[in-house]
Order: sequence, then structure tokens, then C-alpha cells
Amino acid sequence: MKRLRIEHTTGFSYEGDVSASYNEARMLPNSTDSQFVLSSSLEIEPSTSVNQYVDYFGTRVAAFDVLSPHASLTISARSLVEVRPRPMTHPDISWDQLNAEAARSIATVEQMGQSARTKPHPEVAEIARSIAAQHESPGAAAQGISMAIGNAVEYMHGITGVHSTAAEAWDARKGVCQDIAHITLGALREVGIPARYVSGYLHPRPDADVGVPVTGESHAWVEWFAGDWQGFDPTNNIDIGDRHVLVGRGRDYNDVPPLRGVYAGPSKSQLHVKVTITREA
Repeated sequence: MKRLRIEHTTGFSYEGDVSASYNEARMLPNSTDSQFVLSSSLEIEPSTSVNQYVDYFGTRVAAFDVLSPHASLTISARSLVEVRPRPMTHPDISWDQLNAEAARSIATVEQMGQSARTKPHPEVAEIARSIAAQHESPGAAAQGISMAIGNAVEYMHGITGVHSTAAEAWDARKGVCQDIAHITLGALREVGIPARYVSGYLHPRPDADVGVPVTGESHAWVEWFAGDWQGFDPTNNIDIGDRHVLVGRGRDYNDVPPLRGVYAGPSKSQLHVKVTITREA
């Protein structure tokens, strides 16, 4: 088990005063069966009141308006979380049993349909079907599909954008964790395996020294249902462990952006993001 301190600061600088902005932040983790939130806080500048709630998919949301003129907006999320490893298991379930069980629950049915972000490239769909045909266990097939996507797509900044689709990223064979998660989701759903997008953080160093802050970033991975929910990080081709801190789940990135909003003011703005992760124990 690791204890991780996460400081995530993001926001916008505007070319002039903004008269009003309306925002939602999804930057604070929840306690789950594999992580325990010891403390969490959100600071907003300019200061304003915040309405906090849990959304449909179980993600903590901070909704807030800034109704006075402002030239910048900064949100700082600070969390201290204890995280334990989540080893991979493959429950004894057949493809027919999975089809029947997945159809009975809203939580799984809603994670079977493709979105514009996840719709797979024909080559990805063929890879997924080929791997699935080699496995009697949907769980083992899901892991094989995820690893194949992770091996095929190179992690690289600057090739794709925040609005890129899985098919576009596959054409480039390059992208960031968001793209690799979307490609993997499309492949899993193509063969009838319910799968969901997960947003959070990953400490970049497996053997991190205690007390040493390092530069991190938001991260994305996937969870699939094959008897129960299992997580996997296809960007790094690793199981979800005690370096991963989960923040939100959804059908794709559109359900879990760290910051979303609209404003009245200048047409141009500049996004700034800084994430620092420190192993405390």
C-alpha cells in the first residue's frame, strides 16, 4: 500500500476580463474498495461558493460560478490517498453467461455501446474479434485485447488533441493515454465486453522515494466487466496498482473531464495545468 499526496492546479488565463464563468471540476477522488481518501480540498481563485455532488457515474463534482469580472481562473485540488494494489483476476464466466449477465444491469448495458470517441477503426475491430476468438474466458480476452492495443500505439504528446477520436489516433498509431483508452474501449465493446473509461492519476515512478515530489499528470485507463469489474492500464500495459489513484468513471472522456465550463468574455483563453505527486508512505 502507498500513501500519495496529489496537488493538481489548472485553470485559464483570458485576453481581458471575463464577466462571468460557469464551471464543473472533477479533480477529487472518492474512497473505494481499493483506495481510501484521507483528506481532500478544492481552492478556487477568484473565491466563490461551490456546490459539490456525486454525478450519475459516481464521480465527485464541484460546480461553481464566478460572476464578477476576472482575467484568470485557477482551481487547486489537493488530496491525500492510501492506495492498495488491485491484482488482475479472471472469473470463471463464459461468453454466453457474460452476454446474459451484462444485459441485466444498467451499469453494464450503458458501457457496451460505442460513442463517437470510441467507435473502433475497422483494423481495431478485426484485431479485437481475432483475439476474442482465441479465448474461452472473456476476462483473458479483454486483457489480451488491451495489451495488443497498448503494444500497437506509441505514447506521444502533440499528435492528437483533446477532441480526437479513437479511429484518428489509431491511424496515427500515436497518442496520449486518453487516446489509448478510447481505442481499447472501442475494441472491448466490439466483442461484447462492457468497458468504461477511468480518469485519475498515476505516480510515474514505480520505486518512488518517500517525501520526494515529482511532476505528474492526469491519467486514463480502462475497466471491463467479465463477471466483475477489472482495471487495466493499456498505456503502460500494467495492472492497476498502488500508483493509480481513481477520480472518475464514464463512457468516455466526455463524462470525466477535469475541468469543463463556459464563459462570457474574450474569444481566446490559455489553459494551464500542473500536477505534483508525492509518495508520503
